[in-house]
This record gives sequence, C-alpha cells and structure tokens, in this order.
Amino acid sequence: MPDLSLAEFGAFLTEITVETEHRTHDALDEAAQIVQAEARRELGTYQDAAGPFPAWAELADATKDDRVRQGYTENNPGLRSGAMRDSIERTVEEHEAHVGSDDEKLVYFELGTSKQPPRSVLAGSLIRKTEDVVKVIGKRVFARLVGDGVNPSLPNLRDAE
Repeated sequence: MPDLSLAEFGAFLTEITVETEHRTHDALDEAAQIVQAEARRELGTYQDAAGPFPAWAELADATKDDRVRQGYTENNPGLRSGAMRDSIERTVEEHEAHVGSDDEKLVYFELGTSKQPPRSVLAGSLIRKTEDVVKVIGKRVFARLVGDGVNPSLPNLRDAE
C-alpha cells in the first residue's frame, strides 16, 4: 500500500466500510435466496427429519380424499394451488436476512395444529442448506478480506460472484 496522508487513509477506510456493507447485504441476500428456494422446493414432497424437526408425517386419508375431491393431487403435502409456496419471500435489513411468509396456512403447516402434525418448511430448509449458506457468506467475506485476488496463490473470488 502506498504512503497515505491521514485524510487519504480515512477516505480509504470509509470506502472499505461502504463496500463491506454492500458485500454483506449481497451475501445475506444470496444466502436467503438459497433457503427460500429450498423452502419452495420442499412443499409438495415429503421431507426427512432435519435437526430437531421430525420427518413429515403421511397425510391423513381424509386429507387425501379432500384434496382429490377439490381437484388436487392426492399426496403432495402443502402444495395445492401453489399460493402458499409462492408466498415464501426473503428480505435483508441491515445485518439480518429473513425468509418467511405472511400466509397463515404456512404457520399452521410449520408448527402443526391439534389436528395436523408439524411439517417444518422454513426451519428445515435452513438446516438442510446451512452448509451452502455458510459457504456463500464465507466466500464473500473472505474475498473482501484478501482483496479479491491480491494474493496470487489464492483464487480470484470475484469471478465466482
């Protein structure tokens, strides 16, 4: 790094801070997108246990009959019209990413009711995709720390973005 005056060094630190904020936001958004896609993919397909969340229970025969009567497939848990699946969205605010839905049916599906066992979609998706999320965030933070290819023995991670 060349010799910098105090003012130039201050400007340099400010630039790094702003760029790091943008990178953090982008990394969190990419990580949330991974979880969102997994949650949307899971609806309609029975899921194995994930962490403390049990495997999805088989739909009750009465539920299967009701689904068929309404014109839906018999055995695709959580997937009828696709509205609940499509309601799963992501947001990033400051240093937090959120994946969720404002569809109350998904709350009942996720947590269960007195008549329906829980079938974790959101939490299960995060658990299943934790490794991918950690890699995305780690890759972006590491790339910022090493200056995107400053060290020629390291890969230029900017190309991977």
